[in-house]
Amino acid sequence: MTRKIASDPNRFAVELFDGLPAHYDMLANILSFGQDRRWRREVVKHVGDTDSPGLVLDVATGPAGIALAIRAATGAQVVGIDITKAMLVRARENLSRRGENSIHLIQARAEQLPFPDQTFDAVSFSYLLRYVADPAATLTELARVLRPGGTLTSLEFHVPPALWWRASWWLYTRLILPTAGWLIGGVEWFNVGRFLGPNISEHYRRYPVAWTVDAWRRAGIDDVETQLMSLGGGLVMWGTKGHGTRTR
Repeated sequence: MTRKIASDPNRFAVELFDGLPAHYDMLANILSFGQDRRWRREVVKHVGDTDSPGLVLDVATGPAGIALAIRAATGAQVVGIDITKAMLVRARENLSRRGENSIHLIQARAEQLPFPDQTFDAVSFSYLLRYVADPAATLTELARVLRPGGTLTSLEFHVPPALWWRASWWLYTRLILPTAGWLIGGVEWFNVGRFLGPNISEHYRRYPVAWTVDAWRRAGIDDVETQLMSLGGGLVMWGTKGHGTRTR
């Protein structure tokens, strides 16, 4: 499985999550120890700190949970993109149930956004960088479509730094999560549950938080800040695009 994601992370992500849109929010809630909604609120708060966020891009939008929260909190028009068609079908169902018509959904890759430079007042992304071949290049692309002075914000799972909580997290992700996945959703959820813990650990071995902060800065994002959530199980990052940043 590790070899497969390394060879084609985009395709792997599509195959991994294609059968899970109806249960995606539940999966995120389970993996985050029930803290996912609080983590999302933190992302939305930083999007809302943007000066006049009239147009916001939400990358890896999934079933549009964060996109809906951004819309509700800021009143901005939101564009949500995701690489997985099934996720976007679920997102459209969620928008329809809420009568929401100010969120536009597009199937696209984060590494190749179909927008001109400096299109958006804010850009958010969630659980993304583990599924791209080149995280630094992806961050540069995300920054490209952000206007100078706009906010880039992200949410990702993290490995708790404290020894006791890290050991508990390891046992939870390697044993309890796959078992719970099997009981809730059968083999597809078992495979996702078995994959996620090792994948998160491997990602931070390759790309520690300090590396990621530096990659944000090299992409033209200033004043980068990080906040560990829930004893380190989640990580929210945010920063502002510099006015002197060159687009590609």
